[in-house]
This record gives sequence, structure tokens and C-alpha cells, in this order.
Amino acid sequence: MTQASVGSTGSRRGPVGQVVVLIPTFNERENLPQIVARMRTAVPEADVLVLDDNSPDGTGAVADDLARDDRQVRVLHRPGKEGLGAAYLAGFEWALAHGYDVLVELDADGSHPPDRLPAMLEALRDADVVIGSRWIPGGSVVNWPRHRELLSRGSNLYTRILLGMPVHDATAGFRAYRASALRTLGLGDDTAQGYFFQVDLTWRAVRAGLRIVEVPITFVEREVGASKMSQDIIKDSAVRVTRRGVRYRLEQLKGLPRVARREPTWHQLED
Repeated sequence: MTQASVGSTGSRRGPVGQVVVLIPTFNERENLPQIVARMRTAVPEADVLVLDDNSPDGTGAVADDLARDDRQVRVLHRPGKEGLGAAYLAGFEWALAHGYDVLVELDADGSHPPDRLPAMLEALRDADVVIGSRWIPGGSVVNWPRHRELLSRGSNLYTRILLGMPVHDATAGFRAYRASALRTLGLGDDTAQGYFFQVDLTWRAVRAGLRIVEVPITFVEREVGASKMSQDIIKDSAVRVTRRGVRYRLEQLKGLPRVARREPTWHQLED
């Protein structure tokens, strides 16, 4: 299958080392056991960290049962729903503190195919970040209405043009990061939250000169439970892309040397 890459190949990064798959959950009690089982089958050597935001439906208890039966499954209970970005940042902090070499983002709803994870980890041997991409040759979506596909393709094209990022699926949530890459990105309180979290991390990786590889996946719309996506989330992401992109393009016009300049924080961009 086709792959797309950004950044210099340089020297091969070598073996990926110890992998942990981060699965954020909020009301996913029916989906969680299935996705964990599929992931453990696809990559038996990888550990799992469930990031549960105090789900009212008891997902946290289901996760605890899975961890009790499988020593490679762990659970991080969070006090409440704070959004996808906050959950992943907590998972990143935990995984880096526990010495993992590779951190994987995986949705609990089954939309991300765990059987593509071996190919993504193989691609990571010569990359810092690997994205499971819907919008490169070989990638696709299943069970999406036409308008949603057009919205996703359009938003990614808009992001790619406005921010100057040669990444086809900057909003994708199925990813593998080397721990060294996450440390390079300097994540903290100024990291974007919500739906724009993935775009923010992609932007930071491109700006840092990291090698990003896109591996095609088939994205399957969830069959159980309700999507967390909303019109407000989509609108907020579009506003943030526009603000960031306008500032970036204005700086280009001014001819400012971007390499030596400190990256503005999100608080500054919102002013």
C-alpha cells in the first residue's frame, strides 16, 4: 500500500521498543472489551492504558475487570470529562514516566482498525510519528454519509493549505509517536484541546522537523454508542485553524525568520 511521508529520512530510527496503546473512554462499556481484545491480538507484546473520564455508564469498572484479567492492561481513572486532548496528555505523561518508547492513540469505538497497527509500527522504524490516514491512496472510510466524507476531506485540505502542512490527514486520531518525538514537541498547558488537538500536534511535529509517515487505514464508523463529535466542536476547530493559519501567513509576508523565533502559545494566538 502507498505511504506518504514528511521530513527528511535521515538515519533509520531502529526498533520501536516497548509500546503502550492509549485508549480514552467516556461511556464506552460495550465497545471497550472488543477493541482491547482486537488490539491485544494484533500486537500481543504491547501494553494498554485505558484513560477513563469517570464514565457514568460504568466503563471504568469494565476497564478494571479487563486489567484484572490481563497484566498488560492498565487503567488511569480521571475525575471527569475534560476532553480528548486532556485525556491524551495525561496518558502521555503517565507513559513517558513509565519508560515506554512508543505511545499509540486509539479510539475505543472501533473506528480505528487495530490490525493496521503492526504496519504503523513497522513504518515507525524510519519515522518519528506515524498517522493512520484515511485520505492517502489505499485509505478509506466505511459507513459515512457523503456529506461527512466531504467535510473531513475539505477540512483537511483547508488545514493543509492554510498551515502549509504537507500532511493529508492532520485530523486523524489513530497515531503512533516515539517518546523522543513527544518530548521534542514540548507539550504542556498551551497544547490545544478538543478536536483541534490532533492538528496542533501535527503542526508542532512539522515545525520541529520530525519525520511523519502516513499509513493508509480503513476507518469504520462506530456501530455501538453515540459519537462525541458535534457541530460546536467542528466550528471551534475551524476557527482555531483559521487563526493559526492567518498568523502564520502574515508572518511569512513579513519575512520573519521562523526558525529562530519562539513558537507563540495558544493563549497569545487567542488574544
